[in-house]
Amino acid sequence: MIVTTGQLLRIAYGRFAVGAYNINNMEQALGLFRGHIQAQAPFIIQISKGARKYAGVRMIEAIIRACDEMFPEAIYAVHLDHGDEKTCYDAIDSGFYSSVMIDASHEPFEENVAITRRVVERAHARGVSVEAELGMLGGVEEHIAVDEKHAFLTDPDEAREFVMRTGCDSLAVAIGTSHGAYKFKGEQRLHFDRLAAIQQRLPGFPLVMHGSSSVPREEIERINAAGGKLDPSARGVDEEEFARAIPLGVTKINIDTDGRLVWTRVHREHFRDHPENFDFRKPGEAFMEAYATFIVHKSQKLRSAGMLEYVRQALQHAAEVGG
Repeated sequence: MIVTTGQLLRIAYGRFAVGAYNINNMEQALGLFRGHIQAQAPFIIQISKGARKYAGVRMIEAIIRACDEMFPEAIYAVHLDHGDEKTCYDAIDSGFYSSVMIDASHEPFEENVAITRRVVERAHARGVSVEAELGMLGGVEEHIAVDEKHAFLTDPDEAREFVMRTGCDSLAVAIGTSHGAYKFKGEQRLHFDRLAAIQQRLPGFPLVMHGSSSVPREEIERINAAGGKLDPSARGVDEEEFARAIPLGVTKINIDTDGRLVWTRVHREHFRDHPENFDFRKPGEAFMEAYATFIVHKSQKLRSAGMLEYVRQALQHAAEVGG
């Protein structure tokens, strides 16, 4: 069942974080749904500009609609990830998306406000939620590339002004996370003091953590043992820190790189161990199972595991009272 992102985040606030995962193909989608049914957790499907280009807009929407029929007990939202203004309007007008993210964080503050406000007005007229971003994460993810020297943390006072002036429904904040597989080095860390200051100025408002993959060392080692050449020093967000972020207003946590690592590890190991195989369905089946297991694990760390019935009842109650 597709619901609005705003509904999910209101229900989750202060209790758990909703995992937001990017998909590009059928195998990811099936593993995602299976894992969340096993975990009994709500979730957010993220579709990036890259995914829309790779699979085609109609194809990726058709995959999700098929999964919706196959897993009627699932509760989830559909979100455009890192959209520019034009792509946001296309997603809003399609009637398919629960929410869009307008990423104008690379623009000066006033221009970010103006662009975000325009998207909010268009989205809210269609009942679509808007996520915006203030501050800049370092790292690389698809078309996004920001060197660490140009990354900067979100200013708490600017965050309050930004939300008040734009009317956005959630805010992606820069608190020390980073995009891509090559994340924390040296003394980089999550700045919980900055997060607490933002929450103090925006009490009850949903905050979003981008770039929150953990880049497990075991995955890197297994990929490299099967012929990969990933940087063995790469590391990401400590999963145990999700629990610290949730009471501070973080309600949506984006995880993409870790899923790509699962895909890479499964396929490299399969073809290493079965060099005679040319049936791509074999590693595909193994990936779907491994990805579902990965989703269950992440749901436990996000405290969303076991919350599906709670969310269902909250949605039903809101419908009955007209909320």
